Amino acid sequence: MESDVRFFRRRANEELAAASRAVTDAARARRMVLAEAFLQRLKAVEAAATATELAIAMSAERSAMNWEYRV
Repeated sequence: MESDVRFFRRRANEELAAASRAVTDAARARRMVLAEAFLQRLKAVEAAATATELAIAMSAERSAMNWEYRV
């Protein structure tokens, strides 16, 4: 199964390529709108993933630093 990041990146690239091949200005504009939508979704998914990874890392760091030394 394809991840959201890969899907949005792939679709944005496909729309950009289609825009470059478009025959009319209207078709090119529609493709650019779609490409921009996929790029915005990609940014949102990447930001959410980064925030989640940061929260996990901070949680792991806190638990690793909160130990007691016992003899």
